[in-house]
Amino acid sequence: MSSGIPNRATTFPLAKRCARVPRSCSRPRAEKRAIAYSDLREFITALEGAGELRRVLAEVDPVLEVSEITDRVSKRGGPALLFERVKGSSMPLLINAFGSPARMNLALEVKSLDELAAELQDLLELKAPEGLLAKLRLLPKLQDLASAFPKVVKHGPCKDVIVRDNPSLAGLPILQCWPQDGGRYITFPLVFTKDPETGTRNCGTYRMQVFDERTAAMHWHIQKGGAAHYRKAKRLGRRVEVGVAIGADPAVCFAGTLPLPEGMDEMMVAGFIRRRPVELVKCETVDVEVPAAAEIVLEGYVDTEELRREGPFGDHTGYYSLADDYPVFHLTCVTHRKNPIYHTIIVGRPPMEDCHIAAAIERLFLPLMKKQLPEVVDFHMPFEGIFHNLVLVSIDKQYPGHARKVMHALWGLGQAMVSKVIVVMDRDVNVRDYSQVTWKVLNHIDPQRDIEFVLGPVETLDHASRLPKYGSKMGVDATRKWPEEGFTRPWPDEIVMDEPTRRLVDRRWKEYGLD
Repeated sequence: MSSGIPNRATTFPLAKRCARVPRSCSRPRAEKRAIAYSDLREFITALEGAGELRRVLAEVDPVLEVSEITDRVSKRGGPALLFERVKGSSMPLLINAFGSPARMNLALEVKSLDELAAELQDLLELKAPEGLLAKLRLLPKLQDLASAFPKVVKHGPCKDVIVRDNPSLAGLPILQCWPQDGGRYITFPLVFTKDPETGTRNCGTYRMQVFDERTAAMHWHIQKGGAAHYRKAKRLGRRVEVGVAIGADPAVCFAGTLPLPEGMDEMMVAGFIRRRPVELVKCETVDVEVPAAAEIVLEGYVDTEELRREGPFGDHTGYYSLADDYPVFHLTCVTHRKNPIYHTIIVGRPPMEDCHIAAAIERLFLPLMKKQLPEVVDFHMPFEGIFHNLVLVSIDKQYPGHARKVMHALWGLGQAMVSKVIVVMDRDVNVRDYSQVTWKVLNHIDPQRDIEFVLGPVETLDHASRLPKYGSKMGVDATRKWPEEGFTRPWPDEIVMDEPTRRLVDRRWKEYGLD
C-alpha cells in the first residue's frame, strides 16, 4: 500500500543508526515533583526503571506492523514499547508511553492525578493575603506560579543537527496505522503557531498525513486554536508559520493535548506541571518558538489558499474518519538532536493509549469545571464514549431544574460544547461505577419528562450527525425529582440494611463459615 513517503532512510541526513537509549534508570524522584524530566530521554529512563518499558530488537515495518503489535500490547495493559530497528529509518520509535494509569502518574510525576488536580485547585483559589504570616504562607504558591512561565533560550539540543538544504520527511519512521488510512501519519506532533494579530502562542496535537518528502496535511479541527490562527491569517492574507516538535518531555506532550481556554499558553501549563519553566528556542526559518529539548523539529508554513484531500484515517472513535480537504504544511527546515528518538501514538477502538491521556485531562480539568460550576461534585467520560459521546456528571442539587442548568452550562463550556450525551445525577452517585450509574439512571428517569434534545456544534469526527460539525445532543436529568419540578408522588427510599444488623453480621461473619 502506498504510504506517500519513499522508503529511503538515506534521504534523511542522520549519519549512523541511532545509539540505543541508555539503560540506566536510577534518577531519583523528588517527593513533591521538585525535579522535572528535562526531556523525553529522562522519561524513557524512568519508564525502564519502573519496569514499564520493553525494547523490541527485531526489525519492524512502520506500515501496519507497528500498529498491530502496539494495539495488542495496549489492549492487554502492556508496557511502553521502544522499537530499536524500524524499517527504512535510523531512528528508534517510542510508542504507548502514556498507555496506563501508572505511566500517566509517572509521566506527570505524581502518586495520583488527583494530587495534581488539588495543586491546581489551590492555585485557582489564591486570594490576596492579609497579614505577614499569610503572605509568607503564600510565597511557595507564588514561586510555583512564577516557575510556570516559559523561557526563551538561544540554543537547545533540538538544534544539534540543522538541515536547511533539501529538508525531507523521508527518514522518519512515520506510521501507517490502519489498512484504509490515506497514507502515513505523524500522529503525535506538537504543532506551534502564533496568533497573527496578537502573537499569542498555541500548541496543539493535530495529526499530519504525509503527502511527500516536503508536504503534509495539517488536520486543524474548526474548534481548535491552530484553526483559529489559520482563519485570522487567511483574513489578513498571510500564511501561517509553523514549528512541529516531535518527542518532548512528558509535561510538554501532555500540555499539547489539553483543551485550554483561548489565549492560555500550553507551555505555561506544562511549566506548572513540571515545576520548572519550559525552555523554548526560536526556529531557524520561521518566527516560532519550540521546546529546546525536543527530539525533532519540523519547520515550515501553511499557505491559507491551498487545500488538499486528507484521509481516511483510523481514528480514536474506532472508525475511520472520512476524507476531507485540509490545509497543507510545507517543510522548510528540519532540526534534531544527535541520535533522535521518534515519539508517536496510535489511536483506534478503545481502550488505547489516548484513553489514559484523556483520563488525566479529565482529572486535571475537574477543578477548572468546579470554578465555573461549583455545584459539580465529579464528572467522568467513559473510554467507550470516546471523550465526547458521553459525559457523566454528579451534582449537589440545590433547586428545581438544577440538572438542566448544569447540562446547558457544560454545552457552553469550551470543548465540552461538543458533548453528545450528558447525564446528570445526584451527588451520591459514583460516576465511575457503571453498575451504580446504570441502576440509578434507569430508575430515576421518565424518558419523556427527563430527556431533552438540543441542536448545536458536534465533534468533527462524529460520523453519525446529520451534518458535518452540526447535529443533535441529548441531556438526561437523572436526579431525584422534587415536588417543585412537578413530581407529586413520593420518592421511595433505597433498600439499605440497618446499621445494628450490619455490625452484628460483621462481628459473627467467621462463625458462618462462608469464607
